[in-house]
Amino acid sequence: MALADSIVRRRRGPRWLRGWRIVPVALLALVFVFPFLVMLSTAFKETGDIFSAPPTLLPTTWTFGNFAEAFEDIPFWRYLANTLFVSGLSVLGTVLSCPLVAYALAKIRWRGARPLLIIVLLTMMMPPQVTLIPVFLIWNGLGAVGSFLPLIVPAFLGTPFLIFMIRQFLLSVPNELIEAARIDGASEFRTYWSIVLPIARPAIVTAAVFQFVWSWTDFLNPLIYLGNPDQYTLSIGLYSFFGENDVAWGPLMAACVLFTLPALVIFLIGQRFFIGGISAGALK
Repeated sequence: MALADSIVRRRRGPRWLRGWRIVPVALLALVFVFPFLVMLSTAFKETGDIFSAPPTLLPTTWTFGNFAEAFEDIPFWRYLANTLFVSGLSVLGTVLSCPLVAYALAKIRWRGARPLLIIVLLTMMMPPQVTLIPVFLIWNGLGAVGSFLPLIVPAFLGTPFLIFMIRQFLLSVPNELIEAARIDGASEFRTYWSIVLPIARPAIVTAAVFQFVWSWTDFLNPLIYLGNPDQYTLSIGLYSFFGENDVAWGPLMAACVLFTLPALVIFLIGQRFFIGGISAGALK
């Protein structure tokens, strides 16, 4: 036992060297976190304190007036309700469609599985700029431009990346479990619902979190398809706030903090499922 411990310590290297390895990671993390810290501190600064020289990270005087001004200048609750509506239905569509397609590609033997998987992979590799105009023409021909349908319906038809991600997870599920359910007389849908879905919960939650963050932070699609200000999501609402108020940085940063918090909370809640999925994959 002592010999094994000494071999492990020798492979890891000296303690001071292991400590220095953390420094590059911490510096890289600081680079990514610093803009968020600036946004957060600016939200609590007074107007004269934002462009002080020399600049300071922490406010000289803490104020919550920027948040009150942000609520007064933009219809924040209406934009929030629109964003929750679009994001919630997009997540629902993803949870209903992507695991079903992934199961069909991973665990059901049928002649079209391989060509369909290739099509899914090809759509992942295609830049969205290529399909932007054709997709817009389709929705315009259907008379859906100016509504929430172009932002919601695609999620119910499946997202290629999320389908591929869930499929890769399902490949690690033992085929013996599915065969046992079929031998017991379970239908294909019953096998999918009772056996596969509970096992694939970490991958499904991960896909739901990805879809929520994408829908919550989406700027281009609402900008293209939504023309009525009453339908604006938070991303478009903040853009209009930016233009109408001649860059009122304090209220703008306060609104950005409120815009960022839900996505951050959802990610933190789903983080344990990410870890659970990694652990489950390693165990299998």
